[in-house]
Amino acid sequence: MRIAALFNHKVKLGVAGRDGLLDEMESGFQKLANGRSVAWFHAASLGEFEQGRPVIEAYKTQFPDHFILLTFFSPSGYEVRKNYTGADYICYLPWDTASNARRFVKIVQPKIAFFIKYEFWYNYLVELKKNGSHIVSFSTIFRPDQIFFKKRGGFFRKMLSLFDHIFVQNQQSLTLLHGIGVQHCILAGDTRFDRVSAIALHVKDLPEVVNFRDNKLCLVVGSAWEADMQVLIPVLNHFRGSLKAIVAPHEIHKEEIAKWRQGLDGKTLLYSEISDNVNSRECDYLVIDNIGMLSSLYQYGDMAYIGGSFGSGLHNILEAATFGIPITFGNKRYHKFQEAVDLIERKGAVAVMDKAELIAVVDQWIKSSELRNEAGNVNKNYIAEGVGSTELILSEVAKIQG
Repeated sequence: MRIAALFNHKVKLGVAGRDGLLDEMESGFQKLANGRSVAWFHAASLGEFEQGRPVIEAYKTQFPDHFILLTFFSPSGYEVRKNYTGADYICYLPWDTASNARRFVKIVQPKIAFFIKYEFWYNYLVELKKNGSHIVSFSTIFRPDQIFFKKRGGFFRKMLSLFDHIFVQNQQSLTLLHGIGVQHCILAGDTRFDRVSAIALHVKDLPEVVNFRDNKLCLVVGSAWEADMQVLIPVLNHFRGSLKAIVAPHEIHKEEIAKWRQGLDGKTLLYSEISDNVNSRECDYLVIDNIGMLSSLYQYGDMAYIGGSFGSGLHNILEAATFGIPITFGNKRYHKFQEAVDLIERKGAVAVMDKAELIAVVDQWIKSSELRNEAGNVNKNYIAEGVGSTELILSEVAKIQG
């Protein structure tokens, strides 16, 4: 990681953020905790944090005297949420070595530890077990192709035995675990449904976006990558004049955004350029050059394109679905996301292969408000059906806590 940090800014942040961390915690953590029971929540990155956030906040409400520790593996989570007020102490997770885990658990002395979705760290699990901590995994999802279910997966299956409770998202995960003898698991659903439902209820008003939209049909592009924009730019040019677009990149790279602006035929405005001297109504495209606004932008869309599926994997489609708008995305890497599979089957979402297919889908939605509304209602109802995971998890946690 230290070698990689020489060439990668994100890795460099993660290495720097861990340097001296355990020394700092040894000198001050217990003084901050001040004898309170410690509840440790760990998230890999920002997406997992948002998934776990409803449980963190519900736990804090139910156990207000407990001390909340939040750790991240990735800078993508830590750098964005290091000032999150729902936790009492936020830091990186030290590297998963035996000595680090032993030292960390000795410092923290967690009464209960929560790992969100895919987080399985052997040395930490072993030390938590020795410490007598309750160990919980939630919003966890398993697939048949994972190492746990292969002949050579004995070591990884051993990790699952160290958890006291595993709250899984779907029936397939439950069946897979039962098939390898793991019985301490409960079907609880996905806490992201609770999170996006809460977001929709407390959405931020953005009058500058209302002004840009100017009552025109609008496509919101969420978490766009270069591979997505190669498909989208010709589509947006095709519908110029009949469709406005708000584009939120997955990561903010000025050179990449400048390239996208050059490829778009109409007038493009950066969010940072909005001022009293700029008539945003005359612009065709609004590019969001900051992080953190996306969940509030979907309320202004008549349809959404979610990025990532032409690259490393589809991003969160539930945030768009909760606002009752139809959704589309690339057809390459969405299959491991159950919500994408479900919404395609229910006809609330469409996976497209290329710009021609995307033009056909968008054209239908532009021409027919009835089609848009039908697909949007499917998505909104899907979210409503999925809420309740947080409540179930907390009810079981209350039993653990006595």
